[in-house]
Amino acid sequence: MANRALTRRSFTLGALAVGLGISKLARANEKDWPQSTVTIIVPFPAGAATDITGRVVAAKLSKMWSQPVVVDNRGGGNGISAAEAAARAKPNGLTLFLTSAMTQAVNPAMYDKLPYDPVKDFEPITRLVGGPFVVLVPTTSPIKTLAQLTAVLKAEPGKHNFGAGALPARVAAELYRQLAGVDVVSIAYKSNPQAFSDLFSGRLTFMAIDMVNAKLQIDGGKMRGLAVSFAQRQAELPDVLSSDEAGLPGFELTTWNGFYAPRGTPASLVDKINRDIILACQDPVLLRSFDSMGGHPKTTTPQEFKEFTASEIKKWGSIIARSNIKLD
Repeated sequence: MANRALTRRSFTLGALAVGLGISKLARANEKDWPQSTVTIIVPFPAGAATDITGRVVAAKLSKMWSQPVVVDNRGGGNGISAAEAAARAKPNGLTLFLTSAMTQAVNPAMYDKLPYDPVKDFEPITRLVGGPFVVLVPTTSPIKTLAQLTAVLKAEPGKHNFGAGALPARVAAELYRQLAGVDVVSIAYKSNPQAFSDLFSGRLTFMAIDMVNAKLQIDGGKMRGLAVSFAQRQAELPDVLSSDEAGLPGFELTTWNGFYAPRGTPASLVDKINRDIILACQDPVLLRSFDSMGGHPKTTTPQEFKEFTASEIKKWGSIIARSNIKLD
């Protein structure tokens, strides 16, 4: 009896010790994570809106984690190679994917086959920022309003160009073209900065661009905003008319970016990264940086971001189908 009691006591103490050991190990892993450089893959070149916002967050996370957090720009190819690389990375929390509607919602509607699945290959972490597009012309252009732009394009069908450095911007411009009933030529670029150069030189007549990039260009005195793709004006660009005010109701489309991890990343790590990104986005310095760019954090829970991604796939797919947009 005494031996059995001793055995039971020893087993209980042993189990307790193992449990405490596992608990300590779990706390140690969370405390020590990440244990090496964290890489954020961005499917855009340096200077793109997602790159700009990503670097601001990466700098804050690097301080919070006391570990290097670097941005790996993999622009071009509509983000396909970047998305594939992120999807195939080890699910250990050391590779994150900061992307936009382009790879997760637009590409599935534009390509018959992709080397990644925007739903099955990723663990949603959090949405980051979002907002409407802005129709831009250079400040040297005689065009002052969206109605004037439409009139010019209708007067010279097929003789004017617009550019886009990413598919979401292309879709936004195509939606304007469809609603305005104009015949205009699309020119694809590897990045928005390249398209800006041709817009300045006069090769392009207009662009539709995300609000972060638009605000930078407008505040810099290089571009004039004709309208935002939203029914109400935006506080970040109070002098730019809404689509309703500009005379084009129905021109409503927003873009966004957010963080994903490779499928199989432990839920505990996803939750930790989510909490830390949300905490980083509450930092006054980071908020001032976002304000200067015209963006505001719109963070979510992983589940909310999962549901949001699914709804965006349907929305963008519907717009692309109605507009009959084809790859160049």
